[in-house]
Amino acid sequence: MKVNIYYGGRGLMDDPTLFVIDKMQSVLEELNVKVERFMLCEQRANITTLPQTLKDVDGIILATTVEWYGIGGYMQQFLDACWLYGDKEKISKIYMCPIVMSTTYGEREGKLSLSQAWEILGGLPCSGICGYIDNVAALELEGRYSTLIEKKAENIYRTIKQKVICFPASNQAVKQMVSVSTNTDLTPQESEQLSQYAADDSYVQRQKEDISELASMFKSMMGNEATEGESYIKQFEEHFNAVPGLKASYKIMVGKKPLSIRINGSEAEYKLEAIEKPDVEINIQEATMQDIVAGRMTFQRAFMGGEMKIKGDFKILRALDEAYLFME
Repeated sequence: MKVNIYYGGRGLMDDPTLFVIDKMQSVLEELNVKVERFMLCEQRANITTLPQTLKDVDGIILATTVEWYGIGGYMQQFLDACWLYGDKEKISKIYMCPIVMSTTYGEREGKLSLSQAWEILGGLPCSGICGYIDNVAALELEGRYSTLIEKKAENIYRTIKQKVICFPASNQAVKQMVSVSTNTDLTPQESEQLSQYAADDSYVQRQKEDISELASMFKSMMGNEATEGESYIKQFEEHFNAVPGLKASYKIMVGKKPLSIRINGSEAEYKLEAIEKPDVEINIQEATMQDIVAGRMTFQRAFMGGEMKIKGDFKILRALDEAYLFME
């Protein structure tokens, strides 16, 4: 028989949950049960891969501590991973004992949350332990608490050994009717491999780089971005109106595409790249930019209407409408 313990607390020395699972592990090992413990706080980068550790177990203990509200993030991440990547057929045969100790209010709700989550996953919950302990020394000094924990460990052993049946839970029926979990059509082995990839930062980074490279390649092949930028430059050149004494620089981000303009009296320079330290920075959507160059809108009206964001001197922004007469 094998039992895994998943601890979802922070690993503090005075955590009462650690005392409880230490005692339970000791009793189970005396009963010739193979026990493996997983400290989620130490394996937080690999939590998505942990559902694969369920494949060869007969029972598990989900142990966590309520320090202010709920079962905590580490345990929630583990349960999420079981839902996304776990082998539901295997989980349906695994008994789960919830252990929730609290240093504040909410141990009963935490225990109930773990039991309900395991039932929704399709597993078999069994009787657990919950309690309020403000000082771990109370557990160590009170022998009756140790006896209670030992008897609970023995009950878990008997439940798993005898494969005690459980009545069907109503939340299983509800899950079948309303569940919208994505069906990936993957085998459990493929799901485990996917979870390993999801936890591999270097793999994820390589995938992002490959996607970025492919996107750049297709953009280069199609030439859409350059064509649109050159079209805007042509429109600005055709409608340029020299403003005496005007010396300004503008960085215009049309969506994510940069267009820079430098005006010096009767001359104007255009670039399809971002410039450093412009006098005015403009963020504008492509549809609004098209309205401006078509003469249906001005830069000032777009800003006042909330269709454009700027950073810099508003007077220099107004000069842009004087330097480019798109409206007839």
